[in-house]
Amino acid sequence: MFFWARVLEYLRFAWDALMANKIRAFLTTLGILIGVAAIIFIFTLIQGINKYVEGEFANLGSTTVYVSKFPWVITGNYFELRNRPPITIREYRALERYATYPRWMTPVFESMRTIEYRSKTLESVYVVGCNEQYTETHNTETELGRWFTASEVRSARPVCIIGQSVKEELFGKENPLGKRIKINGFPYKVIGVLEKKGSFFGFNMDNQTIIPYTTFRGYTFNRRSITIALKVENPDDLEPMKDEVRGILRRVRKLSPRESDNFAINQQDMLTDFYRKLTGTSFLVVIIIATISLVVGGIGIMNIMLVSVTERTREIGIRKAVGATRKQIMFHFITESLAISLVGGFLGVVIGILAAQVPLKYMHLESGVSVGTVLIGFFFAAAVGFISGLYPAYKAARLNPIDALRYE
Repeated sequence: MFFWARVLEYLRFAWDALMANKIRAFLTTLGILIGVAAIIFIFTLIQGINKYVEGEFANLGSTTVYVSKFPWVITGNYFELRNRPPITIREYRALERYATYPRWMTPVFESMRTIEYRSKTLESVYVVGCNEQYTETHNTETELGRWFTASEVRSARPVCIIGQSVKEELFGKENPLGKRIKINGFPYKVIGVLEKKGSFFGFNMDNQTIIPYTTFRGYTFNRRSITIALKVENPDDLEPMKDEVRGILRRVRKLSPRESDNFAINQQDMLTDFYRKLTGTSFLVVIIIATISLVVGGIGIMNIMLVSVTERTREIGIRKAVGATRKQIMFHFITESLAISLVGGFLGVVIGILAAQVPLKYMHLESGVSVGTVLIGFFFAAAVGFISGLYPAYKAARLNPIDALRYE
């Protein structure tokens, strides 16, 4: 109880000192305020973006891999990658025949096409050609109607499933099931409507139409590169599946042991790791800038505390004369330095959190404020206040009481 009573007493002294010189106190805390606000702003913003990005990457599926011509993250020579042979239906047939680990597998043909219904025309619609297992590999379900069957894929039936935006644009409140639309001039029967998927990094996932890959007309399978999606039921089978797929594709493409892969096996982790490296570098730069601001603020606090020691030399002498120890004097001035810094830290936390809400709201992202973020702000403020107060407190504690009492 005695210890906390002394702490409260020192805090009261610190508050009185702040109030006695409001302008000076404000300018002293400004550096801490700016530094902490910058750190909290960046932490809050990045946490909000991370939450969004992780949710978007989750749509790709953690147990799904995608075989394609290009890697999702290109770090090598693009022109060498461009000369790779395309992924074709031949590779899909080989994987379908020999791969044992995948539980679900589908080829994916993609194109932007025009869709017509009576007098209405919808341009630049994302058209996907796949099989009946696309629902599992891409976590997609229908809200109305049904998905096409394996039999309809084999017999190349002209059926389709449309997205919510396509439904609204072409049919409005009319029931689209059973109606016929034209995709690239060919008629297709609407058998289902996809559940609302929203956007994926700005791309409207509801502006799409899905058809059996066997009816994907207008392209030659052997020339246009496709993607092959493969998904395992047991996460432990993911790495063995990748090794198996790589071996099958190398055999089909007749690659010698000395030749590198001329295809890419992509998965969610690649994008996640790339994103973390990208944001990690930016985050480090901002932290360095904010740290410089905190150092400047700390120098300001040290300077003001040295001035305070000089102004209160006689007070220090009186306190020593009535029995105050060096440790108590040091504790007093360190507490005062901490109080000044924590006031700036508190204001910095509040301003940083409020400032981060502006870009988060503009980007339609959820706030990433957490208790950890607030504690980080106070930790930086407390650390700067403690370090900045050490030397002035030491100088005050070393004052000779007789010389201090004579000071005018």
